[in-house]
Amino acid sequence: MLETSARLLELLSLLQLKRDWTSTELAGRLDVSTRTVRADIGKLRSLGYPVDARRGVAGGYRLAAGTAMPPLLLDDDEAVAVAVGLSAVAAQRLGVEETSLTALAKLEQVLPSRLRRRVEAVREATSVVPGAGPPLDLSVLGAVAAAIRGRERLRFGYTKRGGDQEARHTEPQRLVNWETLWYLLAWDLDRDDWRVFRVDRMVPHAPTGARFRPRVIPQDNVVEFVVGRISKGAWKYRARVLMRAPAAEIAAKIHIPVDIEVVDESTCQVEVGSDDPDRLALWMTQLDVDIEVIDGDELAVAFDRLATRLLRAAGDGPRDSSR
Repeated sequence: MLETSARLLELLSLLQLKRDWTSTELAGRLDVSTRTVRADIGKLRSLGYPVDARRGVAGGYRLAAGTAMPPLLLDDDEAVAVAVGLSAVAAQRLGVEETSLTALAKLEQVLPSRLRRRVEAVREATSVVPGAGPPLDLSVLGAVAAAIRGRERLRFGYTKRGGDQEARHTEPQRLVNWETLWYLLAWDLDRDDWRVFRVDRMVPHAPTGARFRPRVIPQDNVVEFVVGRISKGAWKYRARVLMRAPAAEIAAKIHIPVDIEVVDESTCQVEVGSDDPDRLALWMTQLDVDIEVIDGDELAVAFDRLATRLLRAAGDGPRDSSR
């Protein structure tokens, strides 16, 4: 006969099979009396598991949906399937990436080594159509997510933009996914300031085990704070442009934090920037508003190059719209 704790786990596993069990069936599976089954059902209910009891010939016990999510028991195949599924969701960038990573970090923390090897085997045998961004290393993301969840200081090697490498010691706060890249917002202990790191340039070291208390982030909106740091900090070329559209309309079209200055009801000035003025010029044409470069020679020249290419594509001159 199973001990009480082991018997409760076995009972819970049976109830999770999504079917009704009579007390006689459960007693037979657990090798106990129906009275013991009823007592064990009461213990599960006291632990927060909503077990319904239906009377009659077709009745029995069934695990129902409750108001809170109780712990679940997964067999080996189910645990592997959940881990692989969470990895796939994180890689697809469907809007629940960070939640998927934290759930994956919790699961992998308790997976036996034999199951971790199975999960890794599936990952290694799976190919993904490459996108514009660097490969998504889920092991690094998982390590970072686990440090954030556990409020544990994180040491890692970091490759800077120029290729130089350095060691960083941080208190990781949040992961932010923007377009094809992941970023970590962390308090840099060596520089005593907030820093944003590209996760694809990180190589986490062994867990430190040192805990920390979360700090107050300087801005209420974490995403805006991180994106603002990323965009403005990475600009190699800057320009100020006059946009012949209301400031509210421009703010709705530009999905990154930029400085917008109202000129009048139908005009505003915007400070923009980029590493590539040609890409910036092309992007600004997609805003579908009239633009005038006030300050920024590189952007003005880029617009001139773009205009030349577009005229050449159109046949070096305007065409009759009726043709």
